[in-house]
Amino acid sequence: MRKLILSLTVLVSIQAYAQDALKYQRPPQSILELAMAAPSPSTDFNGKGDVMLVMERASYPSIDELSQPEYRLAGLRINPANFGPSRATYVTAIRIKQIKTGKEYQVSGLPADAKISNITWSPSQKDIAFTVTNNTSITLWKADVATGKAVQVSARKLNSIAGPVFTWIDDNRILVLAVPSSLGRAPEKPLAAEGPTVQQTSGKAAPAATYQDMLKNPYDELLVDYYFQSEPVIIANNQEQVIGKPAIYTNISPSPDLQYLLVSSIHRPYSYLVPLQRFPTEFAIWKLDGAEVKKLASNPLDEVRPKGFDATSNFPRRFTWRNDVPATITWVQALDGGDPKKEVPYRDVVKTLAAPFDGTPVELVKTVDRFDNLLWGNEHFALLTDANSSKQKIRVSKLDPSNPSQAPVTIIDRSENDRYNDPGTPVTIKNQYHRSVVYLSPKQELLMTAPGASPEGDRPFLSTFNTSNGKQKILWRSQAPYFEQVVDVIDPAKLVIVTAKESVSTPVNYYLQDIKKKTSVALTAFPHPQPLLKGVQKQLLKYKRKDGVDLTAMLYLPEGYDPAKDGRLPVLMWAYPREYKSASDAAQVRGSAYRFTRVNYGSPIFWVTRGFAVMDATEMPIVGEGDKEPNDTFVEQLVMNAEAAVNKITEMGVGDKDRIAVGGHSYGAFMTANLLAHTNLFKAGISRSGAYNRTLTPFGFQNEQRTYWQAPDVYYKMSPFSYADKLKAPILLIHGEADNNSGTFPIQSERLYNAIKGNGGTARLVFLPQESHGYAAKESVLHMLWEMDEWLMKYVK
Repeated sequence: MRKLILSLTVLVSIQAYAQDALKYQRPPQSILELAMAAPSPSTDFNGKGDVMLVMERASYPSIDELSQPEYRLAGLRINPANFGPSRATYVTAIRIKQIKTGKEYQVSGLPADAKISNITWSPSQKDIAFTVTNNTSITLWKADVATGKAVQVSARKLNSIAGPVFTWIDDNRILVLAVPSSLGRAPEKPLAAEGPTVQQTSGKAAPAATYQDMLKNPYDELLVDYYFQSEPVIIANNQEQVIGKPAIYTNISPSPDLQYLLVSSIHRPYSYLVPLQRFPTEFAIWKLDGAEVKKLASNPLDEVRPKGFDATSNFPRRFTWRNDVPATITWVQALDGGDPKKEVPYRDVVKTLAAPFDGTPVELVKTVDRFDNLLWGNEHFALLTDANSSKQKIRVSKLDPSNPSQAPVTIIDRSENDRYNDPGTPVTIKNQYHRSVVYLSPKQELLMTAPGASPEGDRPFLSTFNTSNGKQKILWRSQAPYFEQVVDVIDPAKLVIVTAKESVSTPVNYYLQDIKKKTSVALTAFPHPQPLLKGVQKQLLKYKRKDGVDLTAMLYLPEGYDPAKDGRLPVLMWAYPREYKSASDAAQVRGSAYRFTRVNYGSPIFWVTRGFAVMDATEMPIVGEGDKEPNDTFVEQLVMNAEAAVNKITEMGVGDKDRIAVGGHSYGAFMTANLLAHTNLFKAGISRSGAYNRTLTPFGFQNEQRTYWQAPDVYYKMSPFSYADKLKAPILLIHGEADNNSGTFPIQSERLYNAIKGNGGTARLVFLPQESHGYAAKESVLHMLWEMDEWLMKYVK
């Protein structure tokens, strides 16, 4: 076996116990080197495919950066110093590459250490606009694509909290949401409360998810009034035109013909129960100068909804412009009161209203299941998607918008988890209004990009799709030993595409391909970002659990490892359970053995460099067919999945059955605690940011629609907290102290730890300061990796 396994450091036992203060630690060198590798650049192409943006991304922020002032209001986390999100990722530099000439140059003229985001092409694509963020403001910038020279467009500070911070109107005009010029000082928190905080219910059921970061008192409401408000400003030729009064704008979008604006804004009364998007909302149409043309709707506070995944509000929703005509508004209205349990012939209706907006709305189409999406093509063609989340069904239909009396024709009807029969996503093009519309060939065929799932793994493809008979013709497909997928269709008629191509040992790079001419030109040559992983062995495992359901896992083995010579290895098994309404869907192969191996901070693959066999993406399907609910047998199926995975890795002669650890993040953490409570398969476990007591999420969780009062036994049996006395295998609990995910409150880990401790089990609880559901700060990430490595070395290796 190669030196990665032989050169293990001597284990230093964990010395911190109880409430010991512990400074941030760093993991061993092999893990540190992988974790600190620079992020791979991201790319974007203009519509013609002759210009590419290469964007360098920021690495981990420091804990100092993450500890900047933050307010948690109405489901959002904001930085009060700059009127932006408090936890954002940024681009640090932009390079422009001219495809035909190969010329490449940097966007210049930016401030030092600029934090760039919201990069958007102008309608003509001669310019790009973006925001630059610093500690006190967010400002708008523009760069000339031909030269790369960037200039600040306006001195106005922007507000990117509630709505899109800017929108191109045309090449000369940009609409921004600015911090109001008349804004005074922020409200000061009173030293003492003026009275109690009171909530009251009037006897009408109002089930709600366990949202995080809700408003808590009148002072929070004042903070929303102050920080969320903005004023719309049109910037053109160094001139600024304020077109509206300060308000909490959540969207302002121009019509395709650029004559009108669709405006949505939030108003009081606010809620302490649901997030901002369910606060009272007004929808209106304005002229570009801010004059109101028509008020479309004034929706009240949306606290009370029926229960169920397909439940929705009983108010008009999903207001948007129709992309293929000058100025027509569309929206959706529930026909079942928003209650999916009602027996009705149709769930939703889509309505339209055309300029000048003084006529009667037209009923365009009704949907049998809940409305999901509308893709516009032209006057006579659009694609309608409706879905039934409870049954995991999705349907796509074609319709003629010019003839609302004609019923839509179903062209795709499948299980949303049936990846083998997923025909893909229609390719879109820009029309005369610079809006995305479905591409239709002269033969009236769609062009589709699909993940190409198959029993051999994912093999993405490009195909035509006949909307009359549903037949597909594959034009191009990924070929082994590579994983390649279409990332942009430059010319759908000539079949010129951009693909992202990778293999196990070569990182993602981009290629310009002409399918008809069968030519391919490399556009990038990014080097291997993590050389330490070169030579790591990768294999897609296929096996069955005892009831016959097919399972898979991706196995990673150390470089040079040979089971015949080196013997069995300790194993780290990483997984995330998923629910299915079909055993055949659950059994489908997911992923590809040909994808490039790159680890991010949350990956278990780090430990292949520490002498472990790593089973990543270990399938843990939970199946409930017909009238059966998956979670009724959650634990039993979870155990079957784990037994099958353990049997597979040991029967191969690779894994040591006495040295197997299991781990996961979020629902995977919940899975881990359950497996340790209900099996003796694992030597130890690692649970990050999980929920362990389902009674703390009583109105449903993950894919469970029933409430605690409807299925108390399910909630009890699925909660590892209920079996804390059985949790004897060592478990490491890691949690972000500021977890913002619905249901995974930090108290979940705290209570499970106390329960294990009280019952004589072995556990370690680590709270990471300032961290959310995912971890961001460099210090936090490295310390998490150190904790995991110490745990695995002490209890498994």
